[in-house]
Amino acid sequence: MSLEQIENTEGKFINWAGSYEYTSSKLYYPKNVEEVQILVKNLDKLKVLGTMHCFHGIADSEENLISLKYLDKVINLDKDTLTVTIEAGIIYGHLAIYLYKNGFALHNMASLPHISIAGACATGTHGSGNKNGNLSSAVRAMEIVTATGDIITISRDKNYEEFYGMVVHLGGIGVVTKLVLDVQPVYMMKQMVYENLRFDQLKDHFIDIMSSGYSVSLYTRWQDKMLDQVWIKRRVEHGKENDYDTELFGAKQAKENRNPVFGMSAENTTDQCGIVGPWHERLPHFKLDHTPASYGLELQCEYFVDLDKAYEAMMAVETLHDEITPHLWESEIRTIAADNFWMSPFYKRPSVAIHFLWKQDFDAARKLMLKIEEKLEPFKAIPHWGKLFMVEPGKFKEFYPKLPDFVNLCKKYDPNGKFRNKFLDNFVFNNA
Repeated sequence: MSLEQIENTEGKFINWAGSYEYTSSKLYYPKNVEEVQILVKNLDKLKVLGTMHCFHGIADSEENLISLKYLDKVINLDKDTLTVTIEAGIIYGHLAIYLYKNGFALHNMASLPHISIAGACATGTHGSGNKNGNLSSAVRAMEIVTATGDIITISRDKNYEEFYGMVVHLGGIGVVTKLVLDVQPVYMMKQMVYENLRFDQLKDHFIDIMSSGYSVSLYTRWQDKMLDQVWIKRRVEHGKENDYDTELFGAKQAKENRNPVFGMSAENTTDQCGIVGPWHERLPHFKLDHTPASYGLELQCEYFVDLDKAYEAMMAVETLHDEITPHLWESEIRTIAADNFWMSPFYKRPSVAIHFLWKQDFDAARKLMLKIEEKLEPFKAIPHWGKLFMVEPGKFKEFYPKLPDFVNLCKKYDPNGKFRNKFLDNFVFNNA
């Protein structure tokens, strides 16, 4: 097969929220690994798109884009090694259904089950839980097509050092075509929402609250020094009582399902009110067959600070409440365990995520991001790779002590910069 025979589309390509238009007008759709190799060998520059959930140009290219949406199959479930091998284009929701039907589960999921597994792992996307590593922490091995078109496989067991440099790879190493993920026996979960928790309860009880479930999310519009909602997701342990208290440090149980975005319909959210269900129908906030309430009307940014500084960082942001609230759908606060991935925001640092879901007014969001970043600078706040931020490129060497090593690793497998783009040059390669 030749390059010209591979399916492609020309036109304008927009991210999932309709807020970012990709630069390239050429998008290829390889149907197998061999077609990926042909594209890589024949194109001078290219970037790989996942499900286009990023809010800026990290996956953009001025020349060629590749979609892996046809590489979306489960290849093998190994019940002895507790692993599943998948093609890189599969989304979390579809893999979760397959695993559940076969008696297995993942350790963590993001708020949305609609995102691609390869894309989420490449950017250190996280999910929630004091003891739960980000989504990349489930990766045991990866198959990658490098700049020459050759296939390499790296694994946690055989390539320990390079493995931790390549899993959160930002698209700079090559095209990931397969992943091997750790799985575990299936489990059931339930979740409860509490409403109206005062900020002052966080000062002495933040860790208690964030440890009260397997996954916990706090939601606020930064009004009246109040959390609108606390979502507590718990695994159902056989033979153990884990019922929810009627109050949580003064916050009351919600009587019916809630949407994380205050005031919006809960039709598209996963069931709450302590109703037991499969893990993959409780860990995400939103149902697979629905879209988030703010879909197409949002911008996102997110910053990670040290777990020990969570309350102080939140109170620093709270000083901007009068300016933030009119432009905000909601903020979410979560915890994430430390990991060893070189380019992960959680590298050797247990973290708290402070997330902002903005109404789609970029000028207003930009001004507020600058102010929020100034407030969070004393806490060494690191932005999410896939979301908006205004942080200067020179800061990234401070955020990522292994950044020079990562750049060397990229150059080893892509010496001529086939997979580089403006974003990677500005925030990674120019800071090595």
